[in-house]
Amino acid sequence: MPIDLASAHDIAHVLTEALPYIRRFSGKTIVVKYGGNAMKDDTMIASFARDIVLMKLVGMNPVVVHGAGPQIGSHLERLGKKSEFVEGMRVTDDETMEVVEMMLGGLVNKAVVAAINQQGGRAVGLTGKDGSMIRARKMTLSSGQDIGQVGEVEKIDPRVITHLEAGGFIPVIAPIGVGEHGEAFNINADVAAGKLAAVLQAEKIMFLTNAAGVLDKAGAVLTGLTVQEVEDLIADGTISGGMVPKVRYALDSVNSGVRNAVIIDGRVEHAVLLELFTDAGVGTLIRG
Repeated sequence: MPIDLASAHDIAHVLTEALPYIRRFSGKTIVVKYGGNAMKDDTMIASFARDIVLMKLVGMNPVVVHGAGPQIGSHLERLGKKSEFVEGMRVTDDETMEVVEMMLGGLVNKAVVAAINQQGGRAVGLTGKDGSMIRARKMTLSSGQDIGQVGEVEKIDPRVITHLEAGGFIPVIAPIGVGEHGEAFNINADVAAGKLAAVLQAEKIMFLTNAAGVLDKAGAVLTGLTVQEVEDLIADGTISGGMVPKVRYALDSVNSGVRNAVIIDGRVEHAVLLELFTDAGVGTLIRG
């Protein structure tokens, strides 16, 4: 059946709109933080995987850092263990750390890898313990409260990632760090992604979350923000609640040398491609 000319025109327009972005990002590293809330069904996972594979095929170097918060919480609940958070960090005792390693470094990591490979990519799953990639130390809160095996990034050795990129592979990283004595630490995925993007001198970091982005007081998405504009929006209360730490992680990335950061809604099908390859984008861009 002949293609409808109007539809053909629309397709051609989309492709030509993408061309300058493909040129711009070709050969560049882009870190994508993939949140557990964006993995809630097979359709969403497959959409994300296709986006990542296409990025690689047109010459970009995507590096995926994923979380697994909802999955860890659900498994703990099945074990009769209640999740506890302090200052946004999951309290991680020995039993919880076992679940974190099983879900984050095992089931979820392998599911993301499998989804990318099923779409024709060549993904390799890692945790920060592999090659001592993410060296961590125990996090100390200002309150002095002990939250267990929660870590903060001490140092990142990116060599395993650069070797995989050079070989045409897509690194998929679970944010589990390793301590001085080989102990495992649970690291916030947003923090790990931001630190990794800075070390890799990534062109862009993308935080996929379960919100449309930063909203103004009328509910419209704000974008093209400078670091100072973001600070002002936090100060006047426009950015509040759970969006504040997300934005702070994005700011840290930009202040550490990443060219720009974007917060996008991971629940939107093909959100990564829409943000990368269209003039409008689909989230909040923060530029250095």
